[in-house]
Amino acid sequence: MTKNNIITIIVIVLVVFGAVLYSRGYGRGSDAYSVVYLSTGEVYVGQLSMSPRMELKGGYILAMTQDPTDPKKTNFKLNPLSEALWAPEHLYLNKDNVVFYGPMLANSKIAEALAGQAK
Repeated sequence: MTKNNIITIIVIVLVVFGAVLYSRGYGRGSDAYSVVYLSTGEVYVGQLSMSPRMELKGGYILAMTQDPTDPKKTNFKLNPLSEALWAPEHLYLNKDNVVFYGPMLANSKIAEALAGQAK
């Protein structure tokens, strides 16, 4: 193999690898939201970064509240972490406490609600 063939193969592999990462949500913009479910039962939503540490920016915590008109119903509310008593700028998450995480679809109810707040 010539040097040019090796370089071509490396470039092709990198492009394919990049396309796979992008299709799995790793190449999305900083405005994309992810959900993180912790072993404590807490659910966080925000911009998730995995490198160098698992970090959540612009975060919200999903809170369950009882419906005041019907005690049998449960309502969900997104509370910005910036309004919490401890008001973190961002969260570093312990991977050992994460049950699951993943990117949210842009048309999910939470993503639509957050996009509506940004306007």
